[in-house]
Amino acid sequence: MSTFELYRRSTIGMCLTETLDEMVSNGTLNPELAIQVLVQFDKSMTEALENQVKSKVSIKETKWVGEKAKGHLHTYRFCDNVWTFILRDATFKNEECQENVGRVKIVACDSKLLAQS
Repeated sequence: MSTFELYRRSTIGMCLTETLDEMVSNGTLNPELAIQVLVQFDKSMTEALENQVKSKVSIKETKWVGEKAKGHLHTYRFCDNVWTFILRDATFKNEECQENVGRVKIVACDSKLLAQS
């Protein structure tokens, strides 16, 4: 199974990478094993999000406030079959709660690409 390396830029992925780098620098872990850990992290994150997350979230733009537009798509890009969206002042809503977020980056890939690898 092939995976994207998207989750390495998440908070938990960055912490894992920093810890592995430190362990390699200290000589407590060899570089090959550190790479294997990162590959397993990518696979585990992909599998967990695919099989264990069942909730759905809707994203809405916030209304106009005075002269300032709230909640808009600031930037979007499609490169190498990966969509990247930057939203400003968006409202995320699920069954249980609603949250206003000042800035969010969404990275989306076609899962069918994983099956091709």
